[in-house]
Amino acid sequence: MSTKHFCQGPDCHTYNTTDRFLKSKGIIRGRYARLSKDHDIENKWYYKWDKYFCSQTCSHDWLKENMAAIERGIPVPFIRERRFTEGFEKRTKTHEGWQGKMYTTSSIERIDNRVEVE
Repeated sequence: MSTKHFCQGPDCHTYNTTDRFLKSKGIIRGRYARLSKDHDIENKWYYKWDKYFCSQTCSHDWLKENMAAIERGIPVPFIRERRFTEGFEKRTKTHEGWQGKMYTTSSIERIDNRVEVE
C-alpha cells in the first residue's frame, strides 16, 4: 500500500506528460500527491493540500469543480483509486536539422481508432 494519496485533481489523469505515460499499456495515469500521508506539517513551509494534490494546477482545478458543492454543504467524493485515460501511443519522428544533422523528437499522442461513416 502506498504511503501517498492519489492526486485528487479532476483532470490529473488527462494531462499529457511523459511521467504519467505508461508505455506498456498505452495509458496516462494520474500522479500521487506530493507529500506522504504521515508527513509532519507542523511548523513547516509545506501546505496541507500537498498531501492531496500533485501540483497547484490540480488543486485549483479541484477547487473550481467543487466550490459550488462546498458552498452548499454537499460532500465531495474522495478519490481512492488511481484514474487513467486510455488510447495513447509514444511516437518518435526523425527530422533533418541545420547543416543536415538528424535529430529525433518524441511525443505522446492519442490514437484515434474511430472510422467515420457517412
